[in-house]
Amino acid sequence: MILSKSNIKLKKKTTIFDAELLYYVMNKKTTNRVNYSTDTSWEPIVGYSRAVRVGNTIHVSGTTAIDENGEVVFPESSYDQTVFILKKIQTAIEYLGGRIEDVVRTRIYVINIKDWEEIGRAHGEMFRDIRPAATMVEVHSLISPLLLVEIEAEAIV
Repeated sequence: MILSKSNIKLKKKTTIFDAELLYYVMNKKTTNRVNYSTDTSWEPIVGYSRAVRVGNTIHVSGTTAIDENGEVVFPESSYDQTVFILKKIQTAIEYLGGRIEDVVRTRIYVINIKDWEEIGRAHGEMFRDIRPAATMVEVHSLISPLLLVEIEAEAIV
């Protein structure tokens, strides 16, 4: 599967509010909180947003390799999961008026630290020239046994 922006789409329709929001976010004229949701069923249950922008800072929640149908993608490949996750993070940041070059920090949670090179290679492909602060830690498990990686990001725009 080739990943591109067309593979990761917003489910909600664009409204006049969205256009106004985008104008203010792009022109940095707001210090109000703006939430970005991917409309997954668990966001309202758990009480979180995919990303939140306040002023010039964007925080992206822990992001996993789950597609728009709620299915885990690439369950056998930590590299491919990482690439997929980073594209989702990029989409969220761009929706809130940022660019991937604005990322200043990532946190990477992995279930098998022996996969660090593959995960690191995917991270490096996205951030090689940006070089954000980054942490990678091994955790016991993620929300599904098919998930190998979870990533958080912060951007200052």
